[in-house]
Amino acid sequence: MEENGEKLNRPQVGEYKGNPILTLNPGERYPFSFGLAKARMILTHLDDIKSFVLQYSKEK
Repeated sequence: MEENGEKLNRPQVGEYKGNPILTLNPGERYPFSFGLAKARMILTHLDDIKSFVLQYSKEK
């Protein structure tokens, strides 16, 4: 599937050892998968993650 020339690469829900996992960038060279515990931790610290990205993405 393509939209505006970009490949749609939506996250996929799967299972690992009987537990649900979410995979970001499935089908890419470096997919990123995590389960519920890490998803909760990411949501708890979302503002810190955003600040980190903003701080270190700026050109020096």
